[in-house]
Amino acid sequence: QVQLVESGGGLVQAGGSLRLSCAASGSIFSRNVMGWYRQAPGKQREWVAIITSRGDTNYADSVKGRFTISRDNAKNTIYLQMNVLKPEDAAVYYCNAYTTPLPRDWGQGTQVTVSS
Repeated sequence: QVQLVESGGGLVQAGGSLRLSCAASGSIFSRNVMGWYRQAPGKQREWVAIITSRGDTNYADSVKGRFTISRDNAKNTIYLQMNVLKPEDAAVYYCNAYTTPLPRDWGQGTQVTVSS
């Protein structure tokens, strides 16, 4: 059974910061690449940042330089440090394995709201 528990979202003013956490089951975390995704109302789910088991990272252009993804392999947890948040960053954020096509099963996500 897939277990993904995201936390850390909230309401923040533009320019502020949040740190998201995601605890994943071993069956998910054992996959090589983990990622953060987000979905805003009326939009498709999009990937935001990915990280390999070695710690190599990649970011969507829209968040590059502002977001930092990290992982703790001992805790089966990944993190997303989000700085200089913009209203367009508002969305429900999810973590999951980075696969194509997207995974079938997802956690409940964590809501990020950015006020202008």
